[in-house]
Amino acid sequence: MSTRKQRLLRQHRRNKRIAMLTSLVALAVIGVLISFWLVPLLLVLGWVAHEAWFADHLFYRPDEDYRYEFPPNTVQLDGRIECGRLQLDGELPDADTLILEVRLEVTWFGRLRDPRVYVGVDRQDFERGVRGRRYLNLSGQQEALRTGALSFDSRYCRLGTEVRLHAMRNPDYAQQRLMIIAPHADDAELAAFGLYSHARDVSIVTLTQGEIEADNYRRLGLDSAEAARLKGRLRAWDSLAVPLWGGVTQQHCVQLGYYCLQLSAMETLPEQAFGSRESGEADMRSVRMHNPLQLPGDLDGLPTWLNLQADLRTLLAYFRPEVVVTPHPDLDPHADHVASTRALFQAIEEGEWKPETLLFYANHLHDNDRWPMGPAGGGIPLPPAIEPLPADRLWSPAVNAETRLDKAMALAMQHDLQVPLPLKKRLRRIIQRVLAGRRWPATGDDEFFRKAVRRHELFWVRKL
Repeated sequence: MSTRKQRLLRQHRRNKRIAMLTSLVALAVIGVLISFWLVPLLLVLGWVAHEAWFADHLFYRPDEDYRYEFPPNTVQLDGRIECGRLQLDGELPDADTLILEVRLEVTWFGRLRDPRVYVGVDRQDFERGVRGRRYLNLSGQQEALRTGALSFDSRYCRLGTEVRLHAMRNPDYAQQRLMIIAPHADDAELAAFGLYSHARDVSIVTLTQGEIEADNYRRLGLDSAEAARLKGRLRAWDSLAVPLWGGVTQQHCVQLGYYCLQLSAMETLPEQAFGSRESGEADMRSVRMHNPLQLPGDLDGLPTWLNLQADLRTLLAYFRPEVVVTPHPDLDPHADHVASTRALFQAIEEGEWKPETLLFYANHLHDNDRWPMGPAGGGIPLPPAIEPLPADRLWSPAVNAETRLDKAMALAMQHDLQVPLPLKKRLRRIIQRVLAGRRWPATGDDEFFRKAVRRHELFWVRKL
């Protein structure tokens, strides 16, 4: 799927260049034939229109169907939405995760404003120009659905009458021993704060320092390497300290100290050490001193794949998790996320302790950098799946208002999410607020405050 994204990205950039060239030619003709003074005005209006309606990174057509398959034991019920109520052809089963397959068709205003569906007290947003099969998340509203009190409405799109409900039942994984694999500090909070803050027994393993892209710290008078070292120390501290806000003590948090965007290279050459691209460091022990146990990589501090494997095998044996939460191997395209899950797979295969269940999450997407779309506090519909994913069961625990606020505060403690927005993004948000009706939360400027603080968390379940 990463190859597909690269192909779509090249196509997007080519189309953008063609559009820009065509616009420049048209402006030149207008300047020569009509009036030169119209050119700067049209340039400004064109830029405003681009920022309001064409700045999203959407690498598929909004009129494409999402393509999901579900496990054979998923209960499926056909139904209809009539007079704003869902009528099912059968009795609602006892299930914790409910996904409603619907068809949406955009109205004219849905090309200027984000189409949305209201499900009871929830709101779930979709792509402008949407037309096709989509999947609403009804999890957490089972009682209202069972009693017929759950209402449906839409704005800027039409909701098809014929629907299909996919109902899945899971154990409460918060009551089992959990381990969360976080490629970077903040990944555990983004994906699973609601889960781990209510978990009975949880450990959090952060693989990298997160030291790159540290230009913001150069304002302190530091050079590039010094800024990267400071950022690595701060984010390593975040990975150990912030989970305490969710009830996870330092004795259950581990920082491995490998370097950002080097995990894939380490996998290719397992015996070779790959130091930081920016900080100049190549000894992971600089951020490992607060770990609750000694690890194999502490002997020489070398950032190699062999050390990473030995560290993960040791941690699996030490914490003995029944469930491991890790990035989705097919859905999340970030290079460190992909390599983290591959490292976990290998460690499970070669180690002495084997968990029973994997829960996959996606903090990034191949095709849509705004998912989940819509404002903070809304639900999480299923993400774009233009190419079918494996037929994994879904688990989508609800996150109450108190926990959502705690999750937002946990994100506010992360140094990497405190970077001020550049002027261009601030202008874009003002334009989109006025012309496209978009809203951002007061809890923080980073886009993850909008995307991650939701009524649900969403995991794909795979048994081992």
